[in-house]
Amino acid sequence: MDIQLTKNDKRFIPVILSLSIIIPLAVLALMLMPEDWRIETGIEKHILPLFHAVINGTTAILLVLGLVFIKKKNIALHRASMVTALILSSVFLVSYVISKLSHAPVAFGGEGVVRPIYFFVLISHIILSVAVLPLALLSVYRAFTQEFAKHKKLVRFTFPIWLYVAITGVMVYLFMAPYYV
Repeated sequence: MDIQLTKNDKRFIPVILSLSIIIPLAVLALMLMPEDWRIETGIEKHILPLFHAVINGTTAILLVLGLVFIKKKNIALHRASMVTALILSSVFLVSYVISKLSHAPVAFGGEGVVRPIYFFVLISHIILSVAVLPLALLSVYRAFTQEFAKHKKLVRFTFPIWLYVAITGVMVYLFMAPYYV
């Protein structure tokens, strides 16, 4: 898998920035969408959150493997891991949109000390998921244009944020699992 792009910042950077603005705004709009606008998909409301947790968990594993592979200078496996993580994150996004189109948000019912922990994890997950979108896209772009010095600088921020978002995505599911019934 030897993907290489010709560097064209005037073309790709605006696309990355546009996607980084449009996608979070679209997801926010879906979350605020009136109940009567929802579509019927026939998918039970507990299936997609479990699928999202599996995707997030797999993404976290791929990110760690990508780090291990690059430390061992195995560029082919590093690239395969990271591209697969990006693809899974894209599948997650499409599935999440379908989930929001078809099901109203489920309220967290936890009480006591678990409640502020859940909301801290959820809010940090949401904020950082917005931040990771342009970081991941720009990191991949810099790698595919073979601007490895810029790529390396950028992934020092991208990697921990993306890993945090993937892991907390699983955590949010585990917190919410009892309420999806």
